Amino acid sequence: MTATVLPALEPAPALANSRRIPGNKGIWVGICCEFVEFLVLFVVYFVARAHFPESFEAGAERLSRVAGTVITLLMVTSSFFIACSVATMRAGQRRRSIGWLVAGLLVALGYPIAKYLEITWNLAHRINGESGIFFTVYYYLTFNHLVHAVWGILGILWVLARHLAGGYTTEDYSGLESLASYWHATDIIWLVIFPFFYVLN
Repeated sequence: MTATVLPALEPAPALANSRRIPGNKGIWVGICCEFVEFLVLFVVYFVARAHFPESFEAGAERLSRVAGTVITLLMVTSSFFIACSVATMRAGQRRRSIGWLVAGLLVALGYPIAKYLEITWNLAHRINGESGIFFTVYYYLTFNHLVHAVWGILGILWVLARHLAGGYTTEDYSGLESLASYWHATDIIWLVIFPFFYVLN
């Protein structure tokens, strides 16, 4: 009697997919560097706040919470649209994926515009980097975040160009995932910055 050899069971595609890290290793090195950079800046924030509590309490009252809220909504919405782009690409819906990515780009472009209007409002109310320690830290942290966001917007443009040229398929869309991962990380950092400057006092 011969023994029946059963084939080795392979993990279900969905399970295998869920264990895969989205994007590529390079983007995660960049994201880790971004987190470390802002971790250092947050330490500076807390040290300054501990030494000058009155300045931080008074400073938050002078900022425009409307501007901070608008930027938050823009970041969260664009992040959602880019996540939808990844999800529809994964489902094989290339046109819808491109549409979501375009929507994410348009909303993301609202961030530098909103930031420009906020700074214009600040300067009109004599709020600049020399208005006190709170505003020095505020400008340094938020400008750093804006730089990272601009890099992200340039990344969206690059990924969109590749997407339109057919650079991504249902089997290979790691570039789109890498962009989404970076943009979500930048979004998370803003969600920490927002209460630090616009809410806590």
